Amino acid sequence: MVDTWYAIGRPYEEMVDTWYVTGRQYEEMVDTWYGTGRPYEEMVDTWYVTGRPYEEMVDTWYAIGGPYEEMVDTWYVTGRPYEEMVDTWYVIGRPYEEMVDTWYAIGRPYEEMVDTWYAIGRPYEEMVDTWYVIGRPYEEMVDTWYAIGRPYEEMVDTCDHIKVKMKSASGFGPQWFLKMSSDKQDTLLKMMVLTIAAVLSFSTRLFSVLRFESVIHEFDPYFNYRTTRFLAEEGFYSFHNWFDDRAWYPLGRIIGGTIYPGLMLTSAILYHVAWFFNITIEIRNVCVFLAPLFSSLTVMVTYQFTKELKDAGAGLIAAAMISIVPGYISRSVAGSYDNEGIAIFCMLLTYMLWIKSVKTGSIFWASLCSLAYFYMVSSWGGYVFLINLIPLHVLALMLTGRFSHRIYVAYSTVYCLGTILSMQISFVGFQPVQSSEHMAALGVFGLCQIHTFVDYVRSKLTGEQFNLLFRSIVLLVGSVGTLAVAIATALGKISPWTGRFYSLLDPSYAKNNIPIIASVSEHQPTTWSSFYFDLQMLVFMFPAGLYFCFKKLTDANIFIIMYGVTSIYFAGVMVRLMLVLAPVMCILSAIGVSGILSTYMKNVDNPAKSKDKKPKRADLSYPLKHEIATGVVFMITAFLITYTFHCTWVTSEAYSSPSIVLSARASDGGRIIFDDFREAYYWLRHNTPEDAKVMSWWDYGYQITAMANRTILVDNNTWNNTHISRVGQAMSSTEDKAYEIMRELDVNYVLVIFGGLTGYSSDDINKFLWMVRIGGSTDRGSHIKEHDYYTPQGEFRIDKDGSPILLNCLMYKMCYYRFGQVYTEQGKPTGYDRVRNAEIGNKDFELDVLEEAYTTEHWLVRIYKVKDLDNRGQ
Repeated sequence: MVDTWYAIGRPYEEMVDTWYVTGRQYEEMVDTWYGTGRPYEEMVDTWYVTGRPYEEMVDTWYAIGGPYEEMVDTWYVTGRPYEEMVDTWYVIGRPYEEMVDTWYAIGRPYEEMVDTWYAIGRPYEEMVDTWYVIGRPYEEMVDTWYAIGRPYEEMVDTCDHIKVKMKSASGFGPQWFLKMSSDKQDTLLKMMVLTIAAVLSFSTRLFSVLRFESVIHEFDPYFNYRTTRFLAEEGFYSFHNWFDDRAWYPLGRIIGGTIYPGLMLTSAILYHVAWFFNITIEIRNVCVFLAPLFSSLTVMVTYQFTKELKDAGAGLIAAAMISIVPGYISRSVAGSYDNEGIAIFCMLLTYMLWIKSVKTGSIFWASLCSLAYFYMVSSWGGYVFLINLIPLHVLALMLTGRFSHRIYVAYSTVYCLGTILSMQISFVGFQPVQSSEHMAALGVFGLCQIHTFVDYVRSKLTGEQFNLLFRSIVLLVGSVGTLAVAIATALGKISPWTGRFYSLLDPSYAKNNIPIIASVSEHQPTTWSSFYFDLQMLVFMFPAGLYFCFKKLTDANIFIIMYGVTSIYFAGVMVRLMLVLAPVMCILSAIGVSGILSTYMKNVDNPAKSKDKKPKRADLSYPLKHEIATGVVFMITAFLITYTFHCTWVTSEAYSSPSIVLSARASDGGRIIFDDFREAYYWLRHNTPEDAKVMSWWDYGYQITAMANRTILVDNNTWNNTHISRVGQAMSSTEDKAYEIMRELDVNYVLVIFGGLTGYSSDDINKFLWMVRIGGSTDRGSHIKEHDYYTPQGEFRIDKDGSPILLNCLMYKMCYYRFGQVYTEQGKPTGYDRVRNAEIGNKDFELDVLEEAYTTEHWLVRIYKVKDLDNRGQ
């Protein structure tokens, strides 16, 4: 400021006295001019030339509540002396606010108003007084004249003649909208965009219901549906104390203490609320449509979250993007009744409230953040990501010197209240203060207390005394803390990281040490094609959003940067975590798109300008300014259009097919429905004793208990590796050895999935090697070696060259029993497997210890009954 005033050759007294007279803070003047990116000299010289007191400029702009930059930048762009604006408005005796607010409300550049009135040779007073007299919003005159393609001169000169017509205009049309203030119009447009995005988010997830029916998808959702139905019928107390004897025979399972109940409670509450208002809806339909409903709520939260990070424009783009992004739709289509359906909403709500807490330092917002975190903990085990990311954010603020009282209040409240609330979930228990996954949050909480205490002590001591005390305390506290953690870990008070957590840090850990985790398809590393398939243009706009965040580093932007970088890593390690990456991709891409459009839209000229408009002088420092801006805007528009088509196609073709009901295209183009799964489960339900025990691979356990209502040995919970290993040993062994295991486990029926006839690739033969690996991972299965099931050349083959051990194991025989007599394709021999594209090697065999009980229409599901011992016990 001082250097600037010196440069223009003005006495400092003018600046100081002037700002003093207005009663404003000096900072306002300096910050304002700095924000416009103009030299300070322009402001001072301009106002000096007009011969007006500086107070008018400052007071005027202050009164309208607009940024000072708009006034300065506008007048600069028009190429007119600032004096005209100030002198003109001064003469007419109107508040400056009318001129500025009016032009701003219509969404036109201010230059049009100034250049137009100048061109007609009229005093500006006529325009303002005329509009004032007719009692119409200024927007009507400008927008109307613009629409008819007339020069602005005609509008002004004929204003007296059209006055009666304007006053007589009535009816329900755009008039009601134009009569609203600019703020109300802005709010209404935002609400309309958000409503459309929310409706789109819900409706685009209904493909599966429209094509098939209202049905639960996949495997885990069937357990969630079964428990939700129990909760709705029996009440929370019975649900919380429910011992399920249909699962994990003969061990059973305590449901209340082994699940995250948030999903079930949400559905049960919505179900009872609907019935309270006499909306008779079935609990199954509540479960089917819950995920699409929460996706609409996620749209709203994403808008608010992005608005906190940048502005409302970026928030609307992010809301529109997340409404159709395939990475999120994959786990939230109608029928996908899984924890992730509501967990993403909970996660973004927690993040949004955390940013609010950081910005305000308010205990109120921090408490709301804790409640949102509690809802997240009750819904999904992925809450561990939150309770590590938020402390990481606080630590980054400490290291960058941004730690303040606001951060201290926000984090201390969130950690203390959130930890206490999370411990109320039975499945979580004391993990927040015992497990290694939560120790980062505890450590950062301790650092916050130390940091605040150090700041207090520093204010009371001299620099030398403080340095000596600080070094001593750091050495003492560091030594004691490290020793305490080591002792607690050795005594088992702090549990080690779980296998899934190790897998995130070392992708090869599960494959080498815990095959039960590695066998899950969701836990496989993500391919590069999957990133594009699930995110499309977001992959390219994500770095642009990071750039804009780095360009303007704030506490909130540091958080979203850390969220984006960490989620990209975790999504690359485990394909399931693409779900966590999708929201931040939408948010950062929206920030990037908003920033690019905001930058270049200013340079796109309005083609409807009057031909009499005085041409602007070309900017030699920026050649082809208009053409480049038009090209960039066109490119972004094309990106957004292709994103919409891609998302719709992926949703329709890839993520809207329930795994319980399969479909294929016939040679004539018609659809063929394979409903074998439900056919088999209903057969089990109606044709087997109620106490029958069914052995199958763990993938199908939840579906069997939910749809067939029969007892199973293992299911998708996979909490007991030894029990699953025993089933794997039975499947991998010969009939006589498998019979011993089945008698030991009291098995009555065995169920296998076979796709060799229809070409269904996710069958048990393709999963068989995982059964071998898991079966051989325990002491009792140490005799099972994976290499025994390969050919000498190291190939896994089911034809005549296959391993004899494979061709005679129980799984092979159950899948291919009688298959050697079946023709599957024209020109191929009998027993031709359409998945493995090979003729089976063992065709003519009979089963000794099993008998075929039921095979579905398309041979997808095969059920065998275990034979009883003969009377002589042989």
